[in-house]
Amino acid sequence: MTKADIVSIISDKSDIDKTDVLTIIESFMTEVKGSLEGGENVYLRGFGSFIVKKRAEKTGRNISKNTKIIIPAHNIPAFKPSKTFSEGVKKRVLLEEAK
Repeated sequence: MTKADIVSIISDKSDIDKTDVLTIIESFMTEVKGSLEGGENVYLRGFGSFIVKKRAEKTGRNISKNTKIIIPAHNIPAFKPSKTFSEGVKKRVLLEEAK
């Protein structure tokens, strides 16, 4: 599913113009990105959390040159689904496998 698909579905279900829905979705994504860039997590009850994870420093290898490089510690954005969200996906997968 793409952002355009989401905009179209929400527009159809809510009778709101697609440009307005797109503006809202873009604003939402901008706020989430801004919060994460500022080191602040975003919690959406029943859906999940957009969090900042810290990656430790590690040693990497360039196999073609046979050299080691140090990859410094850094932060990355991550999504952690809520328990109900995860359980719903697991149930759906189990139903699909049972067919």
